[in-house]
Amino acid sequence: MYQLYGHQNSGAAAIEAALELCEVPYRFIDVSSSPEAVQALEKLNPLKQIPTLQMPDGGVLTESAAILIHLGLTFPESNLLSENPLKRDQVIRGLVYIVSNCYAAIGIIDYPERWLAEADESSRENLMAGARQRLHWSWEVFADQFAGKLYLGEGAPGALDILAAVVTRWAGTREHLRTARPGFSAWLERFDRHPALAPVFARHWP
Repeated sequence: MYQLYGHQNSGAAAIEAALELCEVPYRFIDVSSSPEAVQALEKLNPLKQIPTLQMPDGGVLTESAAILIHLGLTFPESNLLSENPLKRDQVIRGLVYIVSNCYAAIGIIDYPERWLAEADESSRENLMAGARQRLHWSWEVFADQFAGKLYLGEGAPGALDILAAVVTRWAGTREHLRTARPGFSAWLERFDRHPALAPVFARHWP
């Protein structure tokens, strides 16, 4: 059985949603529930980052894009990755784009002190404000570049759809996109209600 380490309102929601689409058994381990859960996570991933996925054979996968690609390749019937090589390449491109641009900016917003030699309050606020601006601009670019490649209500949603729906939930991105990219914003809100995924999102964002 897969074991997914995460907590509420985290990137683990994307992996949980993907596991649901793969229709495979898994156990969700909330690392905020106990020190023992944190210790178990640290043994698998010394960075203690989530999501971390322990596979049925005991192997470990970290990094959201890598996990989604693994699940898409392992369970092709899930439609997480397209069978068409050209479309699949664009999905992988989009996953890497989100991780390298959007996730990276969120890490700075959440933990600015990690990026400052002297973390005084003024420097923290300035860095966070700049990272937030960059994050919102990165999502504008994503909407312009990838909106035509997202789920349109036919078949099952894919890995790129799921990661976009989850990562846009942080740092005021959804609010920004309602004005900056209303079409993409409306797509996100419709996708949130997808019957296969709404229960997962409801657990993470009650």
